[in-house]
Amino acid sequence: MSGRDLFCEPRRIRRGAALTLVFASVLVVGATTGSFSDPGRKSHSSASSRSTPTGHHEDVTEAAAEAMADGKSPMEAAERAVSRSGDRWGAVYSQGEYEEFEEALDGQYTGVGLWARRERDGRIEVTRVQTGSPAAAAGIRKGDRLRSVDGEKVDGRPITEVVSLLRGDADDAAAGTEVSLDLERGTRAWSRTLRRARLSTDSVTIHKLPGGVTVIKVAAFTKGSGDLVRTAVAEAPRRAGIVLDLRGNSGGLVTEAVTAASAFLDGGLVATYDVNGEQRALHAASGGDTARPLVALVDGGTMSAAELLTGALQDRGRAVVVGSRTFGKGSVQMPSRLPDGSVAELTVGHYRTPSGRGVDGRGITPDLEADDGSLQRAETVLSGLGDES
Repeated sequence: MSGRDLFCEPRRIRRGAALTLVFASVLVVGATTGSFSDPGRKSHSSASSRSTPTGHHEDVTEAAAEAMADGKSPMEAAERAVSRSGDRWGAVYSQGEYEEFEEALDGQYTGVGLWARRERDGRIEVTRVQTGSPAAAAGIRKGDRLRSVDGEKVDGRPITEVVSLLRGDADDAAAGTEVSLDLERGTRAWSRTLRRARLSTDSVTIHKLPGGVTVIKVAAFTKGSGDLVRTAVAEAPRRAGIVLDLRGNSGGLVTEAVTAASAFLDGGLVATYDVNGEQRALHAASGGDTARPLVALVDGGTMSAAELLTGALQDRGRAVVVGSRTFGKGSVQMPSRLPDGSVAELTVGHYRTPSGRGVDGRGITPDLEADDGSLQRAETVLSGLGDES
């Protein structure tokens, strides 16, 4: 399991669904506006129990209001109500956490610029350091071992908790706040105190393989990522194959995933979804490249909006999907503001692929299973597709 100090769950695991950029609340609130960050968009602060389904939304809101009247924590009361509801993806966020979530969807975050993963022996290893970040300035490198964060040992902890410590979720830490790290590199052990900073994400990266194949890696569907995918497709060598790498993509803005789908489809259905029983649909724009050989790479970290895109490409015969079964997050949440300013997001529906497959709890099964060496497998598949064309 791997993560970084942007798109990972904070200290309360129930909140992980949205802070890993699952698409659901965006689908409900953002579909009519394009994204959360559009000027004049309907803000989360305007959402209330009046605009959300009755059921457990009202239960959660009432629990928060009663706690506030009794001088207790509305947020804790709301969390207990969500837990009782059995809503697997329901979550409650502080006002600061939710603001950070919205900012992350705009392609920015507060952190130190580290990607990390937990090894089988429980050690936390740095897998990438963002260029220009506080971590890079401190000389931290890929392969370094992270031992503690602000004095708290991290060995054996879920990567989500480590990320939460790096971000300072417990204190809603802002840019400029300090975080102390203990690290190891081989036999060397040292400590560094870093200042968190406002950083921009590299949600889409592009590189070319020796044989001419273009690899488009989408880490998350933040604002503008769909257009970046379309541009990359347009600029790829003519008739050359493309690998759309969605491994580890935890979701994001569903409108961006639909825009990305439009790069490979000439209109048509991307997904259907329901909100309290009302059926709706998402369609690709016309004019996409439907002839170029395409492989989509996925794994167990491919979630939500990324699964929506994968399902559309697979169902419509546009891509060969290579990798391992995806995560299985296919539910729709809707936000409501609680009396203390915190936000509850509760499940109101689910989405389906163009052929009608449900994804939630099931994931998407690739056409070709591959774990190690999946990129090489993708190249082999593309060479075959190219020969056939």
